[in-house]
Amino acid sequence: MAYFLAKTDPRTYSIDDLEREGTTVWDGVRNPAAVNAIKRMQPGDTVIIYHSQPDTAVVGLAKVVSTPRPARNDPRSWVADFRYLKRAKRRVTLRDIKDSRQFDDWALVRQGRLSTMEAPVAFWKWLRRQGAF
Repeated sequence: MAYFLAKTDPRTYSIDDLEREGTTVWDGVRNPAAVNAIKRMQPGDTVIIYHSQPDTAVVGLAKVVSTPRPARNDPRSWVADFRYLKRAKRRVTLRDIKDSRQFDDWALVRQGRLSTMEAPVAFWKWLRRQGAF
């Protein structure tokens, strides 16, 4: 099982929306590096849901429940289906992540605009130690 992080602007699609819908098609990703992350997803992988604005923080978890596939209306994009799992017990902010200094070489810290990325297993373990899950 692999871990991924998927950013979303809560004004567009929030953890509340994912919880209410239960399952969603994660779409709208066009950056080549982010599309490649979606292509690597497999059913059963864990997705850390991250709100990008205005309070950047880890807010919940989802599971990948489909094999990635090309987006129907956008040849540059790929999509995967996510199923809501749970909310974070404690929001972990970008400031918390940066202050830890453990993930300075990770795309979340280095490439702020990248919307979807693989997450290191060490990050998942660190989130658990922080009381997020």
